[in-house]
Amino acid sequence: METGILLGIDTCGAMGSIALSRLQNGALELLGEKAIPGGELSVFLVQGIADLLAEAGIAVRDLGGITAVAGPGSFTGIRVGLAAVKGLAEAVNLPVVTVSRLALLADSAQAPCAVLDAHRGQFYCGMYGSSEAREMLLTAGEINTMGGLTGKVAVCEETVAQLLEELYGEPELIRVRPPGAAAALSFSLSKWRAGESADVASLDGYYLRGADAKVSSRVG
Repeated sequence: METGILLGIDTCGAMGSIALSRLQNGALELLGEKAIPGGELSVFLVQGIADLLAEAGIAVRDLGGITAVAGPGSFTGIRVGLAAVKGLAEAVNLPVVTVSRLALLADSAQAPCAVLDAHRGQFYCGMYGSSEAREMLLTAGEINTMGGLTGKVAVCEETVAQLLEELYGEPELIRVRPPGAAAALSFSLSKWRAGESADVASLDGYYLRGADAKVSSRVG
């Protein structure tokens, strides 16, 4: 895709966000962005998208595609966000590109590793310094067993930063604000250029739990 209007949706964290950008000549122009409280996504997400489009004078049929942050994160948030994505995409036959929240965080901090709070004493951990990206669900004990984390590690939650400082290893913690939909749109550009769109019919969240709790090389 060289030109078009792209909608970004991120509903994985404590705060959700939506953004609208125009892609032209290989560059993105941000047209608008809105934050949506994570606990109220089911109430305000669809209306927020409608308002964002209206403020920019754009109809759904004018969109060129949707970038969705598919996880890991809040189970409910991911489900609500992807339901909206699928509804819009199927209604007007829009392509969808998905990105990993971990990979997005690492990219925002320019770090080869990113860690997010998975709660229940667990962490979502993404490592991108080698040729094969890895994303895992780890406990504090498992991080200690592997010798801890070293080098630059991106975090956007202070609770995670404090816990990592108590574990083995000597990570250089890079604290950044949680990346949202606007950052996801920029991060997804390489996928749009490569035509790496998802199968909307089978689109599902990336939870890194249960069947997803394994090393993945299909991320970012």
